[in-house]
Amino acid sequence: MISNAIFLGMIGPWQIAIVVALVLLMFGGKKIPELMKGLGTGIKEFKDATKTEEEGTEEKK
Repeated sequence: MISNAIFLGMIGPWQIAIVVALVLLMFGGKKIPELMKGLGTGIKEFKDATKTEEEGTEEKK
């Protein structure tokens, strides 16, 4: 029962700290801003594409 609770989203501050430490070790401090910039750009492009698609479907109605 306790193991199910762990996998269903009970994430505490220690788990977050461990994940952050592992990311820092894997990518280094200088690479993380570049990764976040790329992620932000990708999200922006995705939102623009979905917005364009929604506008196209509204015009057809």
